[in-house]
Amino acid sequence: MQKKVIVIGGVAGGMSFATRYRRLNIQDHIIVFEKGPYVSFANCGLPYFMSGEIPSRSRLLVVKEPDLVARFRLDIRSNTEVVSIDPTVKEVTYVKDGVTGKESYDELVLSPGAKPIVPEIPGMDFMPHFELRNISNLDNVMKFMKEKTPQSVVIVGGGYIGLEVAENLKKKGLHVSVIEKASYVMSVLDPEMASFVTEVLVKNGIDVYTSNEIVSIQSNSITLQSGKTLQADFLILSIGVTPESSLANQAGIQTGLRGGIVVDEHYQTSQSNIYAVGDAIVVKHQISGADSLVPLASPANRQGRQLADHLSGLKVTNKGSIGTAIVRLFDQSFAVTGLNERQLKGVDYRVLHVHGYDHVSYFPGATTIDLKVIYHAKTGQLLGAQAVGEKGVDKRIDVIATAIKGGLSVTDLQELELTYAPPFGSAKDIVNIAGYVAQNTMLEITRPIAWHEVDAWKSKGAIFVDTRTVMERMAYGHIEGDVHLELDTLLENHTSLPKDRPIIT
Repeated sequence: MQKKVIVIGGVAGGMSFATRYRRLNIQDHIIVFEKGPYVSFANCGLPYFMSGEIPSRSRLLVVKEPDLVARFRLDIRSNTEVVSIDPTVKEVTYVKDGVTGKESYDELVLSPGAKPIVPEIPGMDFMPHFELRNISNLDNVMKFMKEKTPQSVVIVGGGYIGLEVAENLKKKGLHVSVIEKASYVMSVLDPEMASFVTEVLVKNGIDVYTSNEIVSIQSNSITLQSGKTLQADFLILSIGVTPESSLANQAGIQTGLRGGIVVDEHYQTSQSNIYAVGDAIVVKHQISGADSLVPLASPANRQGRQLADHLSGLKVTNKGSIGTAIVRLFDQSFAVTGLNERQLKGVDYRVLHVHGYDHVSYFPGATTIDLKVIYHAKTGQLLGAQAVGEKGVDKRIDVIATAIKGGLSVTDLQELELTYAPPFGSAKDIVNIAGYVAQNTMLEITRPIAWHEVDAWKSKGAIFVDTRTVMERMAYGHIEGDVHLELDTLLENHTSLPKDRPIIT
């Protein structure tokens, strides 16, 4: 018996569902409603078109509508907005070119995504301001820049999208300022790792104002909470997103964390025959089990496919997400997986920092990687990782993300057999080194202290001994008041250190 399946919303979640479901169900009628003009586009690529790094707008259209219709026999209704759902009669009401229509369904899939959070700033209407969620938003920004040739822009928000926009508009030649209400940008990182983000932004001529927000706008003048006044020709609003759950609310569907749609392990909502995937749903964090919102493309694609499998009778479940993500800013990459320290209140965890190279240091082109790994102090369970570097950051975080998904412990990282040749890695990769360091700590061979404990140890009279070379010390800085004894001379000179005070190398 032929079924009618309606999908509300395209892009990652909706189109992954529709295409996978078609491959498994050749006879069913699949209708995709998309209120915008494009049902499949690369919203993650929007910032890179601004600078011209992605040279053609057409490249942002991942799969064009005629191709989807021809290949998958989908009934695509673009520029058509579903305005209400009636779960009792299993029917949706939609509007197309001002004309209202109705369509029944056997199964309904919600993939409405997330909507930008728009702050209320006095005077904002007097300055051109834009969001960047879809192709239409991008077109508005590009049209403005072409017609007005602005010289300066303020980015409101220091998350992934805001910083990618900042990078690309700086490459476009604009003077760029970033305003972030939190104490540091890219808050998915912990503060010591996020400091690298600020460093690379400032190094490339972007002004960064943290612990700050806009309090008023007059003409081209922006006043910050700190009292600082900035001049700008326009704003990009990128302070975050919230689930687009208005249709779900109208249909009486249960919502939870920050308005996200509540679903079970099969993406079933509280209303029968209605399912939801993508940025709008509440997911379980696979490590902590806590409710989470993960507005990222990879989980949305996976969820769409899993739901298609489930509705086709295959035994699959939603196992949750761990929030793996990466961003490139100029010549540096920043990646994260799992939980950060802020999310681990009440958990007995340990942190390790290791520093290495993307490949062996003697082979030309080696660049540094700073890797942070968080793990449970007693069990060794991997809880999260963060990394920064010019190259190879993606590989290391992907390896650790896979280890987390596979249930490996931090000491299991020692056993991972990763590819090695001088142009690609090291015989003991930085991920292996993290495993060695963790084992030393868990066996109490070494006792590490954290960066934020330095002042407390100083107050206890501790001596900090820097065992690096002179060149390393000059290149990377040092702790004020420390003692410099190079590692190669330590055996001869260690007796010069007092024995009645704590010594930290």
